[in-house]
Amino acid sequence: MRERSGVGVVCGLLALLGALLTGCQSPSGGVAEDGRLGEQRTGGTGETVTVSPAPTRPSGYGAVFLAVGECSSFGTTSFTEVPCTGERAAARASARHDGTVRDGPRCPSTTDFVLHISEQRPASDEDGDGAVPQGYACMRNLQPPHPGDPGGGGGPRTIVGDCVYGSGDGQVRETACDGTGRREPQYKVVRAVAERADCPSPIALYVRLGGKRPVGCARPL
Repeated sequence: MRERSGVGVVCGLLALLGALLTGCQSPSGGVAEDGRLGEQRTGGTGETVTVSPAPTRPSGYGAVFLAVGECSSFGTTSFTEVPCTGERAAARASARHDGTVRDGPRCPSTTDFVLHISEQRPASDEDGDGAVPQGYACMRNLQPPHPGDPGGGGGPRTIVGDCVYGSGDGQVRETACDGTGRREPQYKVVRAVAERADCPSPIALYVRLGGKRPVGCARPL
């Protein structure tokens, strides 16, 4: 009886030790080196590899250089990204694209100006990305004037409502419809159509607009 009792005590201790060892094992998700829970994946060799969750990039001001809705300081050749509520804020990005203007999407029709962003690859930066790709931001002034508005006399695009004058080399250039520009307006774009035949008469000039309706129908002023 004593011998069986002694064996029972030893078995109980072994079972308790096994339970403690089991409780010290990692959870099924695994633990990454940084102490965060990760996901386990089994590779083709049967090894279990612990994969840490991908780090998330910060959101809001500064996460992406001049993202949509963010603001720049004054200037079109030298500028910085600034909080839109700050006193240095001059214009807001209405669109932001990588690459070049020639190869990328067009800016919104009432864009006041375009900021061309050169590629930058610093050793490190605020958000840990380490690089700013080449791109461009379509900017809209926070306060008037808005040269990209119809008749405003500027902006990267010619749109319906804009006025132009002949530059003397078979080309036309945009100018303010109210006569405040360097040159007096001679023609006004009254409609955008797919083909010249779609213009209403009388039309004195066809202006290249681009886009799905690339022909601008202009009448003399």
